[in-house]
Amino acid sequence: MKISLEGKSALVGGSSKGIGEAIARQLADSGACVTLMARNKPRMEVVIQELDTSLGQKHQYLVVDFSNFESFKETISSFIQANPIDILVNNTQGPVAGGALEKNVEDYQQAFDLLFKSVVYTTTLALEQMQRHQWGRIINVASISVKEPLNYLALSNSIRAAVVTWAKSLAFDVAKDGITVNNVLTGYFDTDRIAQLNAKKAEKLGVMPSEVRANMEDQVPAKRIGNPQEFGFLATFLASEKAAYINGTNIPIDGGLLKSL
Repeated sequence: MKISLEGKSALVGGSSKGIGEAIARQLADSGACVTLMARNKPRMEVVIQELDTSLGQKHQYLVVDFSNFESFKETISSFIQANPIDILVNNTQGPVAGGALEKNVEDYQQAFDLLFKSVVYTTTLALEQMQRHQWGRIINVASISVKEPLNYLALSNSIRAAVVTWAKSLAFDVAKDGITVNNVLTGYFDTDRIAQLNAKKAEKLGVMPSEVRANMEDQVPAKRIGNPQEFGFLATFLASEKAAYINGTNIPIDGGLLKSL
């Protein structure tokens, strides 16, 4: 099966590294014009030079800070007014780790702004164009923790669950316009985020990070942590015409880690 996104424009959040970068690279490999969106300008300048341009694609980047909603709101509004968006990948950095008893109301508000308000605002703006064109793809990078919460990620568990239920409601409303909305539930992937979480957990337990990683790998039926490129393949399929009848879903990509149906 050949996937072609030639003529499509994609905006990919958190795409200076990790899963976001992998998605951006695969979308470009499939012919899309990609806009990277993250706060790490030097890293995006490197990535942008490496994206596929064999089909004449024009790639660009947008510097944003997802943790500063008012600043983000201004930047993204100006960008979407001036640029077409056919494919929107909502992906941000994760909030600070910690259990429910370690967090206060202000922590939840900050996480809400980071994970929910930025997603809803960006999607609302992009939808105006998608509805006019009667075509669009919205892909939310979520987590398996919305189905089976991880007790050390209370903020992420809570707010990402709000995102996926909001997306389900939205999917119903926009399907008639040729727009799909899907959530990808992320398992354990070889990213800086996982390394940081493992280091913090190792410090708390008094063990080496390598031991924490080995235990994580052992939990996964596939006995390994995912390669971000594998995530890019799934996101690119969902962004394509091949996935036109897949809408309002939560798709785990976790090597079989989730035990629930």
